[in-house]
Amino acid sequence: MITAFIFFGHLFFALYIFTKKWQNENLKSAFLNLALIGILFSVGWTIATMIAKLFMEPEGFGIQFNRDTFSLTLLSIVEFFFYRVYYKDDVTEAGN
Repeated sequence: MITAFIFFGHLFFALYIFTKKWQNENLKSAFLNLALIGILFSVGWTIATMIAKLFMEPEGFGIQFNRDTFSLTLLSIVEFFFYRVYYKDDVTEAGN
């Protein structure tokens, strides 16, 4: 369940950025940002899984928080801070 929530969070974020870039810039920029998010997600998940393997067994802390969920949570935390800096202008425009 936690994994599904993380995937949907990434999906909604990607759709938000895609729409924002399409409206403010152009369709090419929207697809480039979508590709960036996809590449960072896939590469980041691989790196986070390697880090999680150092600290956890595959069972993790239980059924709902196994090693894959831990690596996705770790990835989401790192991505949150990265995207907060990278898309700072797009988020501040939404408030205006």
